[in-house]
Amino acid sequence: MRRHLKPARAAALLLAVAVVAAACTSGESPAPATSSTTVASEATEGPTTTTLEQDTTTTSGDLKPVGGDVVLGQAKEPPTLNPFAPGGQSAIVTFIGNAYWAGVQTIDGTTLELVPDVVIELPTTANRGLVVNDDGTMTVRYDIHPDAVWEDGTPISGDDFEFTYDTIMDPDLPIAKLVYEDIIPSSVRAGAKTFEYTMTAPTVQVEFLFGVILPKHSVEGSDFISDWNDTMWVSGGPFVLSEWSPGEQLTVVRNENYWKKDPETGQQLPLLDGVTFRFIPGAEDLAAAFARREVDAINPLSDLEIIGDLEALEPEGAVVDLRGGPLWEHLNFQFGPGRLDRNETSCNENLNMRRAVAHAVDKQAIVDLLLDGRVEPLDSYVDLYSPTSSNDAWAQYRFDPGLAAELYRAAVEEAGVECSVVFTAVTNEQVRVELAELLAAMFADADIPYRQELEAIEPFWGVTVPTGTWDSGEWAWIGSPGLAGLIGLHDVWDPEAPPPLGQNVYEWGTPDSSLIDEATARYAEIRDAMNATVDEDELAALVAEAEALLADNVVFIPLYARLNPSAVWADEIAGYVHNPSQAQDTWNLEEWYRSDR
Repeated sequence: MRRHLKPARAAALLLAVAVVAAACTSGESPAPATSSTTVASEATEGPTTTTLEQDTTTTSGDLKPVGGDVVLGQAKEPPTLNPFAPGGQSAIVTFIGNAYWAGVQTIDGTTLELVPDVVIELPTTANRGLVVNDDGTMTVRYDIHPDAVWEDGTPISGDDFEFTYDTIMDPDLPIAKLVYEDIIPSSVRAGAKTFEYTMTAPTVQVEFLFGVILPKHSVEGSDFISDWNDTMWVSGGPFVLSEWSPGEQLTVVRNENYWKKDPETGQQLPLLDGVTFRFIPGAEDLAAAFARREVDAINPLSDLEIIGDLEALEPEGAVVDLRGGPLWEHLNFQFGPGRLDRNETSCNENLNMRRAVAHAVDKQAIVDLLLDGRVEPLDSYVDLYSPTSSNDAWAQYRFDPGLAAELYRAAVEEAGVECSVVFTAVTNEQVRVELAELLAAMFADADIPYRQELEAIEPFWGVTVPTGTWDSGEWAWIGSPGLAGLIGLHDVWDPEAPPPLGQNVYEWGTPDSSLIDEATARYAEIRDAMNATVDEDELAALVAEAEALLADNVVFIPLYARLNPSAVWADEIAGYVHNPSQAQDTWNLEEWYRSDR
């Protein structure tokens, strides 16, 4: 069955970028994700469309070619086009939704920083978009771009923001209301090109609010959950939904009323006529379709053999870009009493022991052997959230088995026992099994007693992690660019937040911890201060102090970011910028063009 939509009325939605403040990977995390989401309803006929004429005024350089289509290969098909329905948080929904979403912000693929979408600038204390009031509340104001319109020519307005808020807060709709519920309802003010509201307290979590804006005139009066699974409301993005053939492909075509201009030439965007998302299950089949030029770009699995085959196509015009993605692996320690059930000679509370481990681990060798040296080892978790804020605080622990041995002997003398390490991780991923073997050799070189006790997923995440019955472990967290994700991550080590109500499964500094000292007390103060300010300078200083404190005390050891690859036929497609964040490679789809025209 083919589902046809009128191009001028094709659907559009903007999924609020799922903010994972401290979310884990692949269902492995013991901590819940924090997400900002929004809702929608069925489209109605809007005002008569006013088509914008193509602007050929150049600001610099020659005009870029206009027209042509691009085919993008994807292994998965969206279970729904509604980001708020079951399955709507799937990455493929975001990948496609970037073609027609409109919202407050997106993530720049080059800088991995948040950049404005329909607003003139993101609200900050410096531009008075964020104002902390005398009563402890915080007022947020958006100035909507004067040119921003929906595909039918209706201006994107404060009324759309207010309707989005009302939809999210509808108690009858199964939509996550986190953070939104802290908006004081009576404070909401909508203008023709402004929207303002007041939060009960200052919080950087407003950073990702209203990532999805709903067109009131299109959605109002519809059944939001049932009406938007295979169609979309009027577009606020560069394309509109044209046709979805389930099991095969989905096509979007140019939004003739899109309001943005190319930053280099001044041309009206988008530059392409359309984009087709072709669904090709199977990693090898997807790569083969790319090799045959049946698709113009793909995001392959981080399989080194497949990546090697794709790189062999580079002399023919392909470009394969390998970047560290948002998933970052770390070696950690358990500080609660449960670790002794696993290892009665655990000395995790001893700083020299943790430093010994840090110097015994050869992160470069881990990256070289597990990832063929395709990414750099991590010296800071901050790199995955705000690269410009990172101080590489773990760079002080360079691989030195001799120093590791000395520190280990000092720890044994201080602890009065023959300290040892028991490493536990899941067996479902081969890289973790291989990591356990690498660690065995590294600890042997440093004369540190070591054994591994790997587990299946269910006992590890169902019992071991919640009960704190591991000694040293390894898993991944997800990095979400922006201050909201970075600040939220620090809850993971908050001494005041042990499970089950908090996320500090490591039990560092918690009431039951074997390690409670000045560092844990100061970290708790830093965490509270982070969650009480939105001043960027203050937050930068607090993040720097937290990073240094966590590194100096070796609370955990960042290892590496997982590979996040892309492949594009760059001899045909220009403007493509690989984006390893949650925004994904279609973040700037409007600026792509066919260079072969």
